Amino acid sequence: MGNAGANTAIIAVLIGYFFILIGIGWWGSRESRSVKGFYVAGKKLPSWVIAFSSNTTGESGWLLLGLTGMGYLVGFHALWVVLGEVIGVALAWSLVARPYKEYTDRYDAITVPDYLSDRFADRAHIIRFVSAVIIFSMVWAYTSAQLTASGKAFSSFLGTSYEGGVLIGAAVIFLYTSIGGFKAVAYSDVLQGVLMFLCLLVLPIVGIWHAGGWGELMAAVGAADPALLKPMGEHGLTLTGLMSAVSFVGIGLAFLGAPQLLTRFMSARSRGEILGGGVMAVVCMIVFDIGAVLTGIAGRALFPGLADHETILPVMSTELFPAIVAGVILVVVLAAIMSTVDSLLILASSAVVRDVVQKVYRPDYPDRKLSLIGRVLTIVIGLGGLAVALPESRMLFWFILFAWSGLASAFTPVVLCSLFWKGTTRAGAIAGMISGFLTAVIWTLAIKQHFYDLYEMIPGFAVGFAVTIGVSLFTEPPEEAGAVMDDVKRVVGGPFSAGQGDPDLEADHG
Repeated sequence: MGNAGANTAIIAVLIGYFFILIGIGWWGSRESRSVKGFYVAGKKLPSWVIAFSSNTTGESGWLLLGLTGMGYLVGFHALWVVLGEVIGVALAWSLVARPYKEYTDRYDAITVPDYLSDRFADRAHIIRFVSAVIIFSMVWAYTSAQLTASGKAFSSFLGTSYEGGVLIGAAVIFLYTSIGGFKAVAYSDVLQGVLMFLCLLVLPIVGIWHAGGWGELMAAVGAADPALLKPMGEHGLTLTGLMSAVSFVGIGLAFLGAPQLLTRFMSARSRGEILGGGVMAVVCMIVFDIGAVLTGIAGRALFPGLADHETILPVMSTELFPAIVAGVILVVVLAAIMSTVDSLLILASSAVVRDVVQKVYRPDYPDRKLSLIGRVLTIVIGLGGLAVALPESRMLFWFILFAWSGLASAFTPVVLCSLFWKGTTRAGAIAGMISGFLTAVIWTLAIKQHFYDLYEMIPGFAVGFAVTIGVSLFTEPPEEAGAVMDDVKRVVGGPFSAGQGDPDLEADHG
């Protein structure tokens, strides 16, 4: 099949997929007519939806372009990322998800700032305003990076201009997200997650087969660069090598409290759904990450000398598969990008509509008016990210991780303290959010290159925890915070126990 015929086949698959997404958007639109429906799907999602949705949102174009590219660049050293992410996902589902779900249901919270404001009795709304500023700035960077990934994908698969690829991806995402709200986002994430799972299961196997088998692949990679076969990479067991491994493992810490992931736990229809979803999420993450790294390693043997190592997955797809399969893999790449951008747009929109407009200035606005504002704002925020993405094509791996770390450093230490330490105070939470966020940003801009390139989330977490705890020790926690926490622990139980009072579980035993 000629190049024109191949492109036609790829475009046909792509158009079909876009129509499916838009259909999911219209289907979800009935649930999105209220604020709760638009931002957390009415808290009615089953376990399999939140499992796939949380993983696909956490991984994004970073997984299929960034992590495969890192496998191509550093070889087996990239497996430290796998370790960090699997540990992060497992701890999030076993330790954080159910107490967080219980707390947010008690407060009728539908955003992370919603929960924190009620948990710390913040009647001055400082937490809401600080959260909105942090979320907006990081979502802007995050969205622009994902749209950059869209431009790279279209350019690699179809030969379009980078700018054209950015615009096409943005148009589809803005349309179905603004129509269907969080329900459309979550269910489209399931479709996207299944496609990503299958792609990263098949692609490395095909790559290894084309390389002549595992032994031939290892010989070819070792001949290209012996450091690619070493767990500690080119620096070996040195301080630089250890810092690099620690940085890769640290990427998974964000799963414990990044707000776009916590929203998934909040949207579950019950705590019982979380017990089943955790196993699914961990298995899915193992396949995602190991598949991505092995794809990059196989690509290094098959296609050495790529000008942009983050295009290895599109190159393998178009060179090793028929056009129709390459079209499906392009859909998978776009699925990864879309599953994150749609969630980020919903997150940023909710930080304004729920946490500023409804809760602070206009509590009298009806739900329909607020959800309409949410739809418009979703598109406006997306256009901001589009303006940043169009002029420049960045290295996705680290740029996406910068935005990931900014959000996680601001929220994760505070959320964890709020769930597990009675002494956490409002002042401690506010100081911890600001200091964790600023540390991650300043570390990236001024310190990182002078300190072994240590990933900014690690100092961000360290400062966030230290400041939250330090300030809390000198201020008073909210009244009855201890009693509420004790009751939450009683109801939820231990990490792997069923807990008490869950309607689904009681029905199962009834």
